[in-house]
Amino acid sequence: MPGERVLIFDTTLRDGEQSPGASLSITEKLEIAQQLKALGVDVIEAGFPVSSPAQFEATRRVAEEVQGPTIAGLARANEGDIEAVARAIEPATNKRIHTFIATSPIHMKHKLKKGPDEVLRMAVRAVALARSFVSDVEFSPEDACRSEMPFLIEVLNAAVEAGATTLNIPDTVGYILPYEYGQIIARIKAEVKGVDKCVISTHCHNDLGMAVANSLTGVRNGARQVECSVNGLGERAGNAALEEVVMAIHTRADFFGHGDARIVLPNIHTKEIHRTSQLVSRLTGFVIQPNKAIVGANAFAHESGVHVDGMLKSRQTYEIMTPETIGLSGSRMVLGRHTGRHGFADRCKQLGFDLKAGELEQAYNRFVEVADKKKEVFDEDIAAIINDEIHVVEKVYEMAYLHVACGTGTLPTASVRMKIGDETVQAAACGDGPVDAAYEAIREATGLSPKVESYSIRAVTGGKDALGEATVRITENGRVFTGRGVSTDIIEASAKAYVDAINRMVAAREKGAGPEIKAEL
Repeated sequence: MPGERVLIFDTTLRDGEQSPGASLSITEKLEIAQQLKALGVDVIEAGFPVSSPAQFEATRRVAEEVQGPTIAGLARANEGDIEAVARAIEPATNKRIHTFIATSPIHMKHKLKKGPDEVLRMAVRAVALARSFVSDVEFSPEDACRSEMPFLIEVLNAAVEAGATTLNIPDTVGYILPYEYGQIIARIKAEVKGVDKCVISTHCHNDLGMAVANSLTGVRNGARQVECSVNGLGERAGNAALEEVVMAIHTRADFFGHGDARIVLPNIHTKEIHRTSQLVSRLTGFVIQPNKAIVGANAFAHESGVHVDGMLKSRQTYEIMTPETIGLSGSRMVLGRHTGRHGFADRCKQLGFDLKAGELEQAYNRFVEVADKKKEVFDEDIAAIINDEIHVVEKVYEMAYLHVACGTGTLPTASVRMKIGDETVQAAACGDGPVDAAYEAIREATGLSPKVESYSIRAVTGGKDALGEATVRITENGRVFTGRGVSTDIIEASAKAYVDAINRMVAAREKGAGPEIKAEL
């Protein structure tokens, strides 16, 4: 008997974007959606259309411009939400409405303030209405894993009868453990009438670090769709990481390809994993931790003498998969000041950056500046340069000059010259350290004083001449904006990151973007 393929449902653009500070513009969402198509995901959850005009337009643009994957939109179990999704995804060739309502006692009592009977009726009406617009309807009982099992089965039975084609079982708060989750999926598969005509899906959060383990246990017990996000982005501790789920099934095909739960590998082009991960990191401003599984900088690094000795004899001694499998080059490319435009352009293309002529020239000019300061420019440097130079957010404010004076026994001071349209504004300020002084001067010049929520600096590569990459998160009216900046001077990198975050904040303000409604599964 042939196995069944596992579908990959990507929610980076919906649940992943709900990570504080991960707000994406419409252009950025489209860029990620196109890469998700290249990666080979089956379903792209493009957004929560009713939550804001920007969310609606982003979902509509993805539906219109990204052909191939199924395009889904999220809706609460009410008429307005469902109709908004139907309008937003209408241009898509393959479209899905994903509707949900909470079914756990704690959610029904405290959030919905409704009894089980009313929740059941709302679920049925929502699925039926969604089915009147599309033939592909997904239903999620929010907080399923803390729901009472008899009621959960009852709701799922009713959803199937009303026309649901996918039943998603969310571990909304990341509470469940793998054995328990597997038992829930197995019981649903055994007891829900008509479930053989539906796809059972997983949607697991990572609050206890179990999201990937729970998802894979769900697959072993009959789930045939996994909802996940690139780099594990999502609310709180995030979602199941797409790259970890895919590579676990790919690497352990011996385990997943045998027994009662035989499955076929997901339709993912694994060589696009690294490129996708880097793109999402670059656009969201979320740096990937070095020891992150699959896509972290150390995922294929070996330093221990015993490990290196074993690797030299056979890679399989300490590598269960190869870096080439996820799209990493086997060799480390080094460029320098004598590298021409053609060589630079070719390397950018190999790294997955599809730059327009103007963007390439802009990035190359910055590369030459860096190459004059560094003897060797590595792939990581190139990625950082492109991230810093190629903006989809308009630069309302641009830092033309920065001077900082500090030292032992000296009050740190900074002066800046900011270009604001055709106007140039200069300002100077003191602070508690050189970075704080630079930020105070920028605030004085721009007239803006957003609160700095977090700040970090890291070396992109090793060596005393390494590029420094700064990341800063600022808040205004409850919204978080992330900025990044790179330079061989870490104070300059920090200032550029702050200005980048301010530009993102101003862009959102000019679009009239207020706080969006957030939906959690």
